[in-house]
Amino acid sequence: MGKIDLHLSIDADLLKRAEAAGVDPSEALEAALSSLPDQGVHDQGSAFRGDDAAAEARAAAWATENAEAIKDYNRRIAERGVFGEDWRRW
Repeated sequence: MGKIDLHLSIDADLLKRAEAAGVDPSEALEAALSSLPDQGVHDQGSAFRGDDAAAEARAAAWATENAEAIKDYNRRIAERGVFGEDWRRW
């Protein structure tokens, strides 16, 4: 895959320190992004690559892990309604 131009903001002092140390900001960013794990809760790498199967697997795992809380939330809403529902005019 080819490279693209990207506009980023960076702290001026940090950029000066990097340049003084001979660090190329583009190479440093690529190295940092390529070191991201390929799986796990905090992995967004597969989402960047368009890996729909991995995204669906993460969503299914999240739903399973949070099923009890979702069930409880839905029960409370069914019993009490949503906050401010009585003031809503639409």
